[in-house]
Amino acid sequence: MKAMILAAGLGNRMRPLTLTTPKPLLEVGGKPLIVWHIEKLRQIGITDIVINTAWLADKLWAALGDGQQFGVNILWSNEGEGLETAGGIINALPLLGDEPFILVNGDVWTQYDFQSLLDVELNDYLAHLMLVENPAQHPKGDFILADHQAYCFEQEQVGEALTYSGIGVYSPKLFHGLAEGKRPLAPILKNAMQSHQISAQKLQAVWVDVGTPERLLALDKQIRLGEFA
Repeated sequence: MKAMILAAGLGNRMRPLTLTTPKPLLEVGGKPLIVWHIEKLRQIGITDIVINTAWLADKLWAALGDGQQFGVNILWSNEGEGLETAGGIINALPLLGDEPFILVNGDVWTQYDFQSLLDVELNDYLAHLMLVENPAQHPKGDFILADHQAYCFEQEQVGEALTYSGIGVYSPKLFHGLAEGKRPLAPILKNAMQSHQISAQKLQAVWVDVGTPERLLALDKQIRLGEFA
Protein backbone atom coordinates (compact mmCIF):
# COMPACT_ATOMS: atom_id res chain seq x y z
CA MET A 1 0.00 0.00 0.00
CA LYS A 2 1.20 3.51 -0.82
CA ALA A 3 0.44 6.81 0.85
CA MET A 4 0.17 10.40 -0.33
CA ILE A 5 0.87 13.44 1.81
CA LEU A 6 -0.60 16.72 0.57
CA ALA A 7 2.04 19.43 0.81
CA ALA A 8 1.45 21.84 -2.06
CA GLY A 9 -0.66 24.53 -0.40
CA LEU A 10 0.29 28.15 0.07
CA GLY A 11 -0.53 28.18 3.78
CA ASN A 12 -2.02 31.66 3.60
CA ARG A 13 -3.50 31.51 7.11
CA MET A 14 -0.04 30.72 8.46
CA ARG A 15 1.61 33.85 7.13
CA PRO A 16 4.11 35.34 7.73
CA LEU A 17 5.67 31.97 8.69
CA THR A 18 4.85 30.41 5.32
CA LEU A 19 6.36 33.22 3.29
CA THR A 20 9.72 31.48 3.67
CA THR A 21 8.83 27.97 4.90
CA PRO A 22 6.29 25.59 3.36
CA LYS A 23 3.58 24.83 5.91
CA PRO A 24 4.36 21.09 6.25
CA LEU A 25 7.92 21.97 7.30
CA LEU A 26 6.80 24.12 10.24
CA GLU A 27 7.87 22.40 13.44
CA VAL A 28 6.01 21.21 16.51
CA GLY A 29 7.63 19.19 19.24
CA GLY A 30 11.03 19.47 17.60
CA LYS A 31 10.19 18.14 14.14
CA PRO A 32 8.32 19.28 11.02
CA LEU A 33 4.63 18.46 10.75
CA ILE A 34 5.23 16.32 7.68
CA VAL A 35 7.95 14.28 9.39
CA TRP A 36 5.47 13.21 12.07
CA HIS A 37 3.36 11.70 9.26
CA ILE A 38 6.31 10.09 7.47
CA GLU A 39 7.43 8.39 10.68
CA LYS A 40 3.92 7.12 11.46
CA LEU A 41 3.58 5.69 7.96
CA ARG A 42 6.95 3.97 8.18
CA GLN A 43 6.00 2.48 11.54
CA ILE A 44 3.03 0.68 9.97
CA GLY A 45 5.15 -0.59 7.09
CA ILE A 46 4.33 1.94 4.39
CA THR A 47 7.54 3.00 2.70
CA ASP A 48 6.39 4.34 -0.70
CA ILE A 49 5.12 7.85 -0.05
CA VAL A 50 4.01 10.33 -2.71
CA ILE A 51 4.32 14.00 -1.76
CA ASN A 52 2.95 16.77 -3.99
CA THR A 53 4.65 20.14 -4.12
CA ALA A 54 4.07 23.62 -5.48
CA TRP A 55 4.77 26.50 -3.07
CA LEU A 56 8.46 26.56 -1.99
CA ALA A 57 8.91 23.08 -3.44
CA ASP A 58 12.70 23.35 -3.42
CA LYS A 59 12.69 23.64 0.36
CA LEU A 60 10.65 20.48 0.74
CA TRP A 61 12.96 18.61 -1.61
CA ALA A 62 16.02 19.84 0.27
CA ALA A 63 14.60 18.86 3.66
CA LEU A 64 13.22 15.44 2.77
CA GLY A 65 15.16 14.30 -0.29
CA ASP A 66 14.39 10.77 -1.41
CA GLY A 67 13.25 9.78 2.06
CA GLN A 68 16.23 7.55 2.80
CA GLN A 69 16.96 9.36 6.05
CA PHE A 70 13.50 8.31 7.29
CA GLY A 71 13.63 4.77 5.95
CA VAL A 72 11.10 5.45 3.20
CA ASN A 73 11.03 6.08 -0.54
CA ILE A 74 9.60 9.51 -1.38
CA LEU A 75 8.07 9.96 -4.83
CA TRP A 76 7.65 13.62 -5.72
CA SER A 77 4.65 14.91 -7.65
CA ASN A 78 5.55 18.41 -8.74
CA GLU A 79 2.74 20.73 -9.77
CA GLY A 80 4.38 24.08 -10.45
CA GLU A 81 1.22 26.01 -9.69
CA GLY A 82 -0.91 24.37 -7.00
CA LEU A 83 -3.77 22.23 -8.33
CA GLU A 84 -5.89 22.09 -5.14
CA THR A 85 -6.51 18.80 -3.38
CA ALA A 86 -8.26 16.69 -6.01
CA GLY A 87 -6.20 18.19 -8.82
CA GLY A 88 -3.04 17.26 -6.96
CA ILE A 89 -4.23 13.69 -6.45
CA ILE A 90 -5.20 13.33 -10.11
CA ASN A 91 -1.77 14.62 -11.11
CA ALA A 92 -0.13 12.03 -8.83
CA LEU A 93 -2.18 9.00 -9.93
CA PRO A 94 0.60 7.62 -12.17
CA LEU A 95 2.79 7.41 -9.05
CA LEU A 96 0.03 6.02 -6.83
CA GLY A 97 -0.97 3.14 -9.05
CA ASP A 98 -4.28 1.27 -9.23
CA GLU A 99 -4.68 0.17 -5.60
CA PRO A 100 -6.24 2.10 -2.69
CA PHE A 101 -3.86 4.47 -0.93
CA ILE A 102 -3.72 6.39 2.33
CA LEU A 103 -4.16 10.16 1.99
CA VAL A 104 -2.94 12.56 4.69
CA ASN A 105 -3.06 16.35 4.80
CA GLY A 106 0.40 17.67 5.52
CA ASP A 107 -0.84 20.43 7.81
CA VAL A 108 -2.58 18.43 10.53
CA TRP A 109 -1.14 16.76 13.62
CA THR A 110 -2.53 13.73 15.39
CA GLN A 111 -1.68 11.03 17.88
CA TYR A 112 -3.53 8.55 15.66
CA ASP A 113 -1.04 5.90 14.57
CA PHE A 114 -2.61 5.08 11.14
CA GLN A 115 -2.51 1.33 11.91
CA SER A 116 -6.24 0.74 11.45
CA LEU A 117 -6.09 2.25 7.96
CA LEU A 118 -4.34 -0.91 6.81
CA ASP A 119 -7.48 -2.87 7.70
CA VAL A 120 -9.84 -0.72 5.65
CA GLU A 121 -11.50 -2.69 2.87
CA LEU A 122 -13.22 -0.36 0.45
CA ASN A 123 -15.08 -3.08 -1.47
CA ASP A 124 -17.81 -1.07 -3.26
CA TYR A 125 -16.84 2.21 -1.58
CA LEU A 126 -14.61 4.78 -3.26
CA ALA A 127 -13.11 6.27 -0.09
CA HIS A 128 -13.07 5.84 3.68
CA LEU A 129 -12.85 9.06 5.68
CA MET A 130 -11.62 9.58 9.23
CA LEU A 131 -13.86 12.17 10.89
CA VAL A 132 -13.27 14.10 14.12
CA GLU A 133 -15.20 16.16 16.63
CA ASN A 134 -15.74 19.66 15.27
CA PRO A 135 -12.99 22.03 16.41
CA ALA A 136 -13.84 25.46 17.75
CA GLN A 137 -12.98 27.16 14.46
CA HIS A 138 -15.24 24.81 12.46
CA PRO A 139 -18.29 24.16 14.66
CA LYS A 140 -20.74 22.99 11.99
CA GLY A 141 -18.52 20.24 10.58
CA ASP A 142 -18.16 18.94 7.03
CA PHE A 143 -20.21 15.75 6.78
CA ILE A 144 -22.75 13.60 8.59
CA LEU A 145 -21.67 10.22 9.99
CA ALA A 146 -24.42 7.61 10.12
CA ASP A 147 -24.23 3.80 9.92
CA HIS A 148 -20.53 3.87 8.99
CA GLN A 149 -21.16 6.08 5.98
CA ALA A 150 -20.46 9.74 5.28
CA TYR A 151 -23.25 11.97 3.98
CA CYS A 152 -23.25 15.56 2.80
CA PHE A 153 -25.61 17.98 4.49
CA GLU A 154 -27.69 18.24 1.32
CA GLN A 155 -28.82 14.65 1.90
CA GLU A 156 -30.48 15.67 5.20
CA GLN A 157 -29.34 12.43 6.82
CA VAL A 158 -29.86 12.00 10.55
CA GLY A 159 -26.52 11.44 12.25
CA GLU A 160 -23.58 13.21 13.83
CA ALA A 161 -22.07 16.28 12.13
CA LEU A 162 -18.29 15.88 12.13
CA THR A 163 -15.20 17.38 10.53
CA TYR A 164 -13.04 15.63 7.96
CA SER A 165 -9.63 15.06 9.54
CA GLY A 166 -7.67 15.15 6.29
CA ILE A 167 -6.92 11.44 6.74
CA GLY A 168 -8.48 8.61 4.78
CA VAL A 169 -8.14 5.72 2.38
CA TYR A 170 -8.97 6.43 -1.25
CA SER A 171 -9.51 4.36 -4.34
CA PRO A 172 -8.06 5.79 -7.55
CA LYS A 173 -11.45 4.95 -9.06
CA LEU A 174 -12.89 8.02 -7.29
CA PHE A 175 -10.90 10.19 -9.72
CA HIS A 176 -11.18 8.16 -12.92
CA GLY A 177 -12.46 10.13 -15.87
CA LEU A 178 -11.86 13.50 -14.23
CA ALA A 179 -9.89 16.08 -16.19
CA GLU A 180 -6.55 17.33 -14.95
CA GLY A 181 -6.22 20.85 -13.59
CA LYS A 182 -7.33 22.69 -10.47
CA ARG A 183 -10.00 20.72 -8.63
CA PRO A 184 -11.15 20.82 -4.99
CA LEU A 185 -11.86 17.50 -3.30
CA ALA A 186 -15.13 18.27 -1.48
CA PRO A 187 -17.44 18.32 -4.56
CA ILE A 188 -16.06 14.96 -5.70
CA LEU A 189 -16.66 13.42 -2.28
CA LYS A 190 -20.16 14.89 -2.07
CA ASN A 191 -21.04 13.49 -5.48
CA ALA A 192 -19.93 10.02 -4.38
CA MET A 193 -21.85 10.40 -1.12
CA GLN A 194 -25.06 10.88 -3.10
CA SER A 195 -24.68 7.28 -4.33
CA HIS A 196 -23.57 5.98 -0.89
CA GLN A 197 -20.00 5.27 -1.97
CA ILE A 198 -18.11 6.93 0.90
CA SER A 199 -17.63 5.07 4.18
CA ALA A 200 -16.37 6.74 7.34
CA GLN A 201 -15.58 6.36 11.01
CA LYS A 202 -14.80 8.59 13.95
CA LEU A 203 -11.14 9.11 14.76
CA GLN A 204 -10.55 8.43 18.45
CA ALA A 205 -7.30 10.30 19.03
CA VAL A 206 -5.93 13.79 19.58
CA TRP A 207 -6.14 15.73 16.31
CA VAL A 208 -5.23 19.34 15.54
CA ASP A 209 -5.77 21.40 12.40
CA VAL A 210 -2.61 23.47 12.58
CA GLY A 211 -4.13 26.35 10.64
CA THR A 212 -2.73 29.47 12.29
CA PRO A 213 0.51 30.58 13.98
CA GLU A 214 -1.36 30.65 17.29
CA ARG A 215 -2.47 27.03 16.96
CA LEU A 216 1.04 26.02 15.91
CA LEU A 217 2.53 27.66 19.00
CA ALA A 218 -0.09 26.14 21.31
CA LEU A 219 0.42 22.65 19.90
CA ASP A 220 4.19 22.93 20.17
CA LYS A 221 3.87 23.91 23.82
CA GLN A 222 1.48 21.03 24.57
CA ILE A 223 3.79 18.46 22.97
CA ARG A 224 6.86 19.79 24.76
CA LEU A 225 5.03 19.75 28.09
CA GLY A 226 4.14 16.13 27.51
CA GLU A 227 0.39 16.70 27.51
CA PHE A 228 -0.08 14.11 24.77
CA ALA A 229 2.29 11.48 26.18
